[in-house]
Amino acid sequence: MKITAVPSDSHEEIYRVSDADTGLLGFIALHSTQLGPAAGGLRMRLYANEDAALTDVKRLSKGMTYKNAAADLPLGGGKAVIVGDPAKDKTPALLRAFGRAIENLEGRYYTAEDMGMSPADMATLAEETSYVAGLADGAFASGDPSPITARGIFNAIRVTCRHRFGGDDLNGRHVAIQGLGNVGWNLALLLKDAGADLTVTDVDQDRINRAVTEIGATPVALDEIYAVKADVFAPCAIGGILNADTIPALRVSIVAGGANNQLATPEDGAALNDRGILYAPDFVANGGGIINVATEILKIADRPAYVAQKLSALEATMDTILTKAHKNNVSPDAVAVATVAQKMDRAAA
Repeated sequence: MKITAVPSDSHEEIYRVSDADTGLLGFIALHSTQLGPAAGGLRMRLYANEDAALTDVKRLSKGMTYKNAAADLPLGGGKAVIVGDPAKDKTPALLRAFGRAIENLEGRYYTAEDMGMSPADMATLAEETSYVAGLADGAFASGDPSPITARGIFNAIRVTCRHRFGGDDLNGRHVAIQGLGNVGWNLALLLKDAGADLTVTDVDQDRINRAVTEIGATPVALDEIYAVKADVFAPCAIGGILNADTIPALRVSIVAGGANNQLATPEDGAALNDRGILYAPDFVANGGGIINVATEILKIADRPAYVAQKLSALEATMDTILTKAHKNNVSPDAVAVATVAQKMDRAAA
């Protein structure tokens, strides 16, 4: 296995990880350890090339710094990616090789489940490293974080609806969900139970069929989701989908979803604001998962109570951000970034 440092002026540490025997190629990025050891999930997906994977891990790890700070966790921001199709290229040997790379960082980075990964995969990583969370078994095992992530997003949707419509009752509200992976599916279930009407899309037709059959969702093609007339657009797949091409097509009052790095650029937050679309900053809305994972990293004995308290505090933080943004007529994303910066400055003082 080969671990090579990648020079960076934006991150504390970045490593390229490769292993010829298993076909492993991936990256580990530590954006900040100012608040504690870097923590963030391991993602496996097909990338167009190495540069695309490196760009993604840098963006995601920076987002984790913001997410962990917004949730008041004693953790910094990090992320890891493996290049490949998880359905075809993921093997126990490949995961164990990546686990050895994580162990090599000696606790400066903790990993967990993300796109293309499962609690079973975390158990395989744990054969080679102790710096892994999201395990299904063990004294402080936190398991699949997706349901808690979805709960936090659901709370964020309720908060944004209260700000935009004057009430948080979701009965009869129309939500367009992009992506029905673990997080998107759990969010869809919560929304359906709350009485919302759902329009959905996904790259996997089987997931769409399941949503139609089990929860009565209306399906649309991938590119059509942006033009769906709805109350809320909930992006729950890849990042960068709010951009100069998609924002003009939106026919919603609110954007609140689980995807990381939803804004292609900071200017896109302002563009949403200019269109009168209320945006729930993603790194605040989707913080539930890392809160759940943190109980394992921090060895919290009463996980349910800790998670409940942190989710409640995160909901209050979102409410404060939206209130300030409305008062100053600026993008909630700009307020959220400033809020995180203030938290980190106080911690450094």
